[in-house]
Amino acid sequence: MSYELQALIGPAELVAVAAAEVPAARSRPLAQGLALIPATPGFLAALRVGDEGPASPGTAGFDWFPDGLERRLAAWSKAGPIACVEADYFGGTGTQRAALWADGRLVLGPLTNGELEPLPPEGTPISRVLRRLGVRVTDGGTQHDEFDAAGLAAHRTTSAWATTP
Repeated sequence: MSYELQALIGPAELVAVAAAEVPAARSRPLAQGLALIPATPGFLAALRVGDEGPASPGTAGFDWFPDGLERRLAAWSKAGPIACVEADYFGGTGTQRAALWADGRLVLGPLTNGELEPLPPEGTPISRVLRRLGVRVTDGGTQHDEFDAAGLAAHRTTSAWATTP
C-alpha cells in the first residue's frame, strides 16, 4: 500500500489566509486546530507566477518546492508557524521531509528520513514539525504518533486531500 503527500500545514486560521492569497490553493481541515494545503500541480503553478528568483538553499531536498515558496512561507510565518511536509511510501518503506518556518524564518529543518534509514529517537520529520505546531498524542490506542494525531492518515495521496472537503 502506498502513501504520498506534499503539503503545507499550520494553524487553520493561518492556512486559510495563505490559501486565500494563492489561486488554486485549497485549505483542508486536520485535527487539533490545524489545516493543510495540498501541493497540487495547480497550486504549485500559481506559486511560480511572478517568482523568478532562485530557490533558497533552505529548500534543498524537497522534490516539489518551487522558487518563491520560501519567501511566502517566511512572510506567512510572521503570523504563526507553518510547515512544509513531504512523504512518499510504498510497502512500508519510503522517505519523509519536513521543515518549519516561524517568526519570518526557517526554524527547523529541512529534516529528512530516507528510505531504509532507522527512525531517529525524536521521531519522524513530519511528527517533529507537527509537535512544534502543537500536536499532542492523546489516545494511546489509535494514535501512534503526531502524524496519526493530526489526522494525516485520512487520505493516502495529495490529490485525495485536494478533492475531498
